[in-house]
Amino acid sequence: MSAAGNDTGGRPRRRRMEIFAFLFLTAVLMPAFAVATVGSYGLAVWVYQMLAGPPGPPPR
Repeated sequence: MSAAGNDTGGRPRRRRMEIFAFLFLTAVLMPAFAVATVGSYGLAVWVYQMLAGPPGPPPR
């Protein structure tokens, strides 16, 4: 049997899986990465301000 004969039945399924993977990446993973990035930055700033003090003019 040739590989070309078996490939015709798998193409629609492969296309559906690629569309599903694209939608999963764009609708789930990318927003999760964006929230994690902003949250990590906010946590880093918060910890830095706990150690160094709040921003403001220097004392006289």
